[in-house]
Amino acid sequence: MAGSTLSFVARRVTIDELLDEARSRIARLTPHQAAAARDAGAVIVDTRDSADRLAEGIIPDAVTVTRNVLEWRADPTAELPDPVLSDLSKELIVMCNDGYASSLAADNLRRLGHPGAADMIGGYRAWKRAGLPTVAVPT
Repeated sequence: MAGSTLSFVARRVTIDELLDEARSRIARLTPHQAAAARDAGAVIVDTRDSADRLAEGIIPDAVTVTRNVLEWRADPTAELPDPVLSDLSKELIVMCNDGYASSLAADNLRRLGHPGAADMIGGYRAWKRAGLPTVAVPT
């Protein structure tokens, strides 16, 4: 931002450092662990975009919310919270395509008051490779 002044100087980090920091604060579950947690009442949160869901399928009963509004739907004090995602007693397992963006998202959910926020290692594609249930997007 040319011409702007900042009152602080942030140390630049790499995406690998950002991921390592986020992952040090959250639980990371394998697809089989995520399936077991879902069976015990956890909510799988699918943050993939609609094109990926259409092309690759979805996990039955996963809650779909795009990554760009996840925090607003998961914060109970937000203007339009999702009743499932904003329930701070629910264990939320964030899933993206491959398990990277979900780590950052789960860490943000933890900061919003979801102490059990986790992400799925390898994301949807690992879930599918593990032979766990998927379905096509209804048209």
